[in-house]
Amino acid sequence: MKDLDVIFGIHAVIEAIRSGKNIDNILIRRELQSELAKELFAALQGREIPVRRVPVEKLNRITRKNHQGVIAFVSAVDYQRLEDIIPYIYEQGRNPFIVLLDGVTDVRNFGAIARTCECAGVDAIVIPAKGSVTVTADAIKTSAGALHTLPVCKEKSIGSALRILRDSGVKIVAVTEHASELYTAQPFHDEPVALLLGAEDTGIDPAHLRFADHLVRIPLYGRIESLNVSVAASILMYEVVRQRMGEN
Repeated sequence: MKDLDVIFGIHAVIEAIRSGKNIDNILIRRELQSELAKELFAALQGREIPVRRVPVEKLNRITRKNHQGVIAFVSAVDYQRLEDIIPYIYEQGRNPFIVLLDGVTDVRNFGAIARTCECAGVDAIVIPAKGSVTVTADAIKTSAGALHTLPVCKEKSIGSALRILRDSGVKIVAVTEHASELYTAQPFHDEPVALLLGAEDTGIDPAHLRFADHLVRIPLYGRIESLNVSVAASILMYEVVRQRMGEN
């Protein structure tokens, strides 16, 4: 959070919300109850901005200025909308190539994945609004600046993003060790495709796996049970690149 721009004070945060600033998340003092607090929550209605109630000590550690019990963090980039990006790609006569991250919380893994996405020609990377990494200065640095150019879609949930992709005719391929099919057996030649990856410890949410058209795995021959998610993502992305290059 320290890497994000900070807005503090109830009035300032309300104005930032109303003006459409790209707010990453908001911290509110646990005991805060006032008419202004009600106005803040009214301004948040219908907006996918994560809010957390925290002890006042946490707010005081972030800033010693008069925060009035409210601190907002402004994202380092402007998030895009997946439902806008997909039609735009089709209009250009191209097949979408999307990467979704389910439960990935490590910013350095996120930055490394974004860097590979940019190099591999991925059209957008998708993260959920809650329980996920966000675009911080650390992530941007690890991405070698890729997060300044690669569209990042911060959706209500991975489930809602998968519904958009499914309804848009995009094939969803989930990468999981529970799959029987190897990733090299999956054709990626000339189809719209979205790769779904989960964190190494928790994997992909079973509810999200049900959206997948195909489940694939990367073979492992050592004693360690899983690859780093950024490595797994790179392997799958470049399999898509390899097959599309062969097709062309």
